[in-house]
Amino acid sequence: MRYRIIIEQDEDGMYVAQCSALPGCVSQGKTRKEALENIQDAIKGYIQSLKNHNEPVPPPIKEEIVEVP
Repeated sequence: MRYRIIIEQDEDGMYVAQCSALPGCVSQGKTRKEALENIQDAIKGYIQSLKNHNEPVPPPIKEEIVEVP
């Protein structure tokens, strides 16, 4: 499953990752790579929690990348 995330560096130098399709699903890391790994774990946990509570799971994204010369 693929979900769009945003990673931004905060004022303390930490990288904060969030998934807008899953409200409140946020994680962080000291590096961009660590934040990415942590948000993947957070997304897995979030989706599992939705399933455990019989809540609907938002569909994964389907997107294409178009390169414009």
